[in-house]
Amino acid sequence: MKSYYMLVLGLAASFALGGELQLKGKIDAVTVYRGQALVTRVVELKTQAGLQEVVVTELPPRVIPGSLYAEADEGVEVRSILYRERPVGQDIREEVRKLDEQIRLTQDKIAAKHRHTEVLAERKAYLGKLEQFTAPTANFELTKGILNADTLQKVTNYQFEQRNLIAEEELKTSVEERDLAEALVVLQRQRNEITGGSARTVREALIFVNLAKAEGKLRVRYLVDLASWTPSYNIRADAKREKVSVEYNAAIQQMSGEDWTDVQMTLSTATPSLVARAPIIAALTVTLASPASKQAAFQFQDYAVQKGEIEERRNKAQQNRSSNLGAVNNTFANAEGAPSQVFNQGQQLIQNGLSGNNFSNDPNGREQSKQLDNDLNDIAGELQILDLVSQGKIAKKSEKGKAVISESVSVNYDLSGRSSLPSRSSEQLIQIASLPMKGQFYKVAIPLLTNYVYEEAMLTNEGKFVLLAGPASTFVAQQFVGRGEVPTVAIGEGFTVGFGIDASLRAERELIEKTESIQGGNRELGFTYRLQIENFGNEAAAVRIMERLPISKENEVRVTPAVMSVELSKDPLYEKTEHKKGILRWDASVPAQSIGTKAYFLQYQFQLAYDKQMNIIGVQAPQPMERIKK
Repeated sequence: MKSYYMLVLGLAASFALGGELQLKGKIDAVTVYRGQALVTRVVELKTQAGLQEVVVTELPPRVIPGSLYAEADEGVEVRSILYRERPVGQDIREEVRKLDEQIRLTQDKIAAKHRHTEVLAERKAYLGKLEQFTAPTANFELTKGILNADTLQKVTNYQFEQRNLIAEEELKTSVEERDLAEALVVLQRQRNEITGGSARTVREALIFVNLAKAEGKLRVRYLVDLASWTPSYNIRADAKREKVSVEYNAAIQQMSGEDWTDVQMTLSTATPSLVARAPIIAALTVTLASPASKQAAFQFQDYAVQKGEIEERRNKAQQNRSSNLGAVNNTFANAEGAPSQVFNQGQQLIQNGLSGNNFSNDPNGREQSKQLDNDLNDIAGELQILDLVSQGKIAKKSEKGKAVISESVSVNYDLSGRSSLPSRSSEQLIQIASLPMKGQFYKVAIPLLTNYVYEEAMLTNEGKFVLLAGPASTFVAQQFVGRGEVPTVAIGEGFTVGFGIDASLRAERELIEKTESIQGGNRELGFTYRLQIENFGNEAAAVRIMERLPISKENEVRVTPAVMSVELSKDPLYEKTEHKKGILRWDASVPAQSIGTKAYFLQYQFQLAYDKQMNIIGVQAPQPMERIKK
């Protein structure tokens, strides 16, 4: 109890006397997550021993207040940490004075131009009066026969010369006056922006510490949003296809509002959480209702779609719980520099109980925690009710669903050395690692889909990193060949990389023969296809030729492979996986200069048998499969 009174007195003395030690500290480490980043500042304390109020200044605009936490070295005891926002004025007198001087000078120039325009108008008026006097006089002298032609010519020329000069002066003055008016508008806008933005909001962490000696060190940590990263790759193969280097890069977007200069950086796929306690599971009570009730409507909807929607809401709810529950501990952070208000709120929370940096007995926090847990239980109840009332056989998760799960693996990458990332809107690329890998190169021909033949390689991740799914740019002999995708790859796992089209090879597919007959109650069809590979290069090429047979889910159509001129591949992985799905693969060696009649070819046959009363309609191809990993 005595320590609480000491803390109250310390807070009161600090706010009343304004004895704040203001320090910015230095950003030492940053962990970038997907959407947030954890920033660590190191604050060196050099002051007198005892109770001190330390203000860590210039927190970024995108700081998450509830994530603030302070750790101290030996000899420094952290009593509390608060978050505060307050407006401050900027010293703008010199800037405004210079702009006012420019504005006055511009206004004087505009006034001078305006006066010059008035003088030109007076000159024009004088010439008009002179013309009114000259014309009647010339007419009178002409009738009397005493007209002086030389004098009349001089007067006329003078009037035209003066009018031309006045017109030129008016045009020049008009342009200059317009430019000055535009410049005045710009200057006034600049002045309004400066004076209008003279008050800005500063964000600070108020840390109440007890120092055993006159110096110490604090580590202040906080989360910021608008920070994220995504993986990308540059995959390079040499001209001989003997060496492959995988450059693992991170495209980082950093718009937190503060620059990260010379920091130790870590990239993570984990989800930062402000709450350590697991949600409390509540009992689920079920009852019976008539078939027309709302609950019974579950059974009339697609199970997978309904379940996906509920799980999506559950994911959002648990993210909301993780990010918001910790924020209730700093409810008195926005006191805008009012010492008595901050002190009173701090005293109330001290009476409720103080634990480290967090005020754990905050009643608002307990209510919010309870509500967030209730939300999760309600959504989970919908998921269980869906399982209870859905009718029919429930299918297992698809291979696509498993892929999504594999990509959610939590990994950290500690970058070597120190890095700098300014806060800016554009993405910034940082290399995580450069990984040499062994590659098995081969060509792939799928004449059913394309006449092009592609080059691929099976690589094995022998590094120390899990590779996350991301886009890849591939290069051969320093030449860019195309773009592709790298899947999520575990350590020791194999994956396929494409190296673009091989222009020296071309594939074709042709239906050679089709037969049809009736056998009892069945219709039997026979097909013979010819697959051809041409090699325009000077070296033989190892080519995987891929084809497929139609398949029937309910055995309504019987498919029987027949004669094949070339034996199918004996690769164990192919026989275990793709072959069972109707995919045909031949491993061929295509000789050099195999062109035209010398082209490499193979033929294969298969038969279809089905009820003669039925027709084959809408044979749907299965979804494209990912390359099989080793």
